[in-house]
Amino acid sequence: MSAGQQLPMAGPWITEHEERVVLDALRNGWYGKNAYYYCELFEAEFAKYHDRAFGLMTPNCTTALHLLLAGLGIGPGDEVIVPDCTWVGSSACITYQRATTVFADIDPHHWCITPQALERAITPRTKAVIVVDLYGNMPDWDGLLEVARKHNILVIEDAAEALGSKYKGVRAGKFGVASTFSFHRTKTITTGEGGMLLIDDASLYERCKFLRDHGRKPGTYYNYEVTFKYMPFNLQAALGYAQFQRIDELVGKKRWIWNCYRERLSDIPDIALNPEPPNTVNGVWCTAVVFGKSHNMTRDKAMHELSEYGMPSRPFFYPLSSLPAYGSRGETYQDINPVAYDVSARGINLSCALNLTEAQIDAQCDALKRILRR
Repeated sequence: MSAGQQLPMAGPWITEHEERVVLDALRNGWYGKNAYYYCELFEAEFAKYHDRAFGLMTPNCTTALHLLLAGLGIGPGDEVIVPDCTWVGSSACITYQRATTVFADIDPHHWCITPQALERAITPRTKAVIVVDLYGNMPDWDGLLEVARKHNILVIEDAAEALGSKYKGVRAGKFGVASTFSFHRTKTITTGEGGMLLIDDASLYERCKFLRDHGRKPGTYYNYEVTFKYMPFNLQAALGYAQFQRIDELVGKKRWIWNCYRERLSDIPDIALNPEPPNTVNGVWCTAVVFGKSHNMTRDKAMHELSEYGMPSRPFFYPLSSLPAYGSRGETYQDINPVAYDVSARGINLSCALNLTEAQIDAQCDALKRILRR
């Protein structure tokens, strides 16, 4: 079987270190230690690393965002802006809170929401914007924060895909009133499923912590509100904490994969991979490629032809406004958010598995060159 046929799309890098830490939680995490020992340790260390005051671990990033919107009191009658190109996990929380989702356009180069698109999308009902660091790329944070201050709207950072990224020396996860991360099995750090909410404001932290566990005070069975059950568990957190202790190694491997793609594809004109503009560092959770129009290559055509060579790929995120979940409003939003529709139609994700070898990267790049030169 060729390297290409064995090439995985995504997955973690687990070592004996993770096995030892998880085994400790399995053997000693029930009676000998606090039952949430690794949860609390991971929360504290992860928050400190991102220069945040507090961390709350959750079952996944989607629940972290939902917990935050609930903690902020966002609900019916409120509008929340999201970039049109992102995973539905970034926006589902808005619907959970019965607020209104407003889709904004993205930048053609870094694929994140722009200050101009944010400004256009704001109305008197706008309460917040969820800014997504797509594929590890960093947006124009200075511009976005300026627009948000001007209109007095809350900024939430969805940094699910941006572990290790920086903007002007500030880590992804430090921007806005709060930020969220994902530890899905495909992410740079994994707990299988899992998420983290990072907050600086003590009152907001306490509110979200209260909402996370059935609306009760810790250690009691007296419920003040009917809320959520978004608690993490110790075994999950032990894996995350062990992975976090290897964060430089894991982010380094993601950047190595991205650089390998860039080097091998550098002789192909008119394609764009994840950018790293001046004053930024890209953690590159997943390497994406957008084909220039000169190639006459679409997302779907590229994925089909790569599969003929045994190569995995995934689509660039579809515009949310085009999906049945949001009413399949492509005809309307193609004019409102033209960049999102254009980039999505020409973009794919390459394999981002943390066990990739040079031979497997070679195989995928060779296949990509073949389909572009047909």
